[in-house]
Amino acid sequence: MTTPSASRSGPRFLKGHGTENDFVVLFDPDQRYGLTDRQVQALCSRTRGLGADGVLRAVPAEVGADWFMDYRNADGSIAEMCGNGARLFAIALRDAGLVGVDSFTLQTRGGERPVSVDGDQVTVGMGWASTSDDAAVVSVGERQWAATPVWVPNPHAVAFVDDLAEAGDLAVTPGVTPASVFPDGVNVEFVVERGPAHVAMRVHERGVGETRSCGTGAVAVAWAWRRRSGTTQETIQVDVPGGSVFVTEHRDGQLDLGGPAVIVARGVLDAQWWEENA
Repeated sequence: MTTPSASRSGPRFLKGHGTENDFVVLFDPDQRYGLTDRQVQALCSRTRGLGADGVLRAVPAEVGADWFMDYRNADGSIAEMCGNGARLFAIALRDAGLVGVDSFTLQTRGGERPVSVDGDQVTVGMGWASTSDDAAVVSVGERQWAATPVWVPNPHAVAFVDDLAEAGDLAVTPGVTPASVFPDGVNVEFVVERGPAHVAMRVHERGVGETRSCGTGAVAVAWAWRRRSGTTQETIQVDVPGGSVFVTEHRDGQLDLGGPAVIVARGVLDAQWWEENA
């Protein structure tokens, strides 16, 4: 299989999703293409672009790992890490022939992340979660819930509710107070119990809105649930609107995220379209 490369026709891309959290992967091994906020917004538009929750640009890593996952939210903002995106990114690198082994390491803004590919199932090492003693409150309309702050390393406010419908349509960003707990914005998860080692969630992602899944959010939810419930189960099933993922917390506290990654399309962006949206 040939290696994607830059050409006058514009960058090559792959479109896919992890539990319906969808992304455009741009291959830029020669680092010939910049990536502006406007280009990200255009690519992610579901009416004038390819449609996606975010963009993953594949460029050579500066140190350590072979490839750096340059991740942007749909509005062009930069995020530290993306669990669902990392799974698709790993599959995309394999599909493009840029990686020839089943286990390798990605470089992200949140640090190096080991990945293991088994068919369409990918496991990503997510590192450790952290929290704070600060009290946070999530609100939707007149409803309010206490929330657990969790960083993995993206910031999350995890709220346990009686019914996922209580979150409303999530067309408006939920309120999170005090603002000082999350000065750079926050992803908000609403969670219900399904069993001792089984929860379900909805999420509003900063810079995106409600998405069908959030990998780092699922990890934050599983971490918070283990402490809230007192379960001794190391692996927690987390149901999202787009499917299910599994989060395992090892004895040393390191967390793994496992789930599917699906390739939908491959192609080359039109050069004129790319330049007009630069």
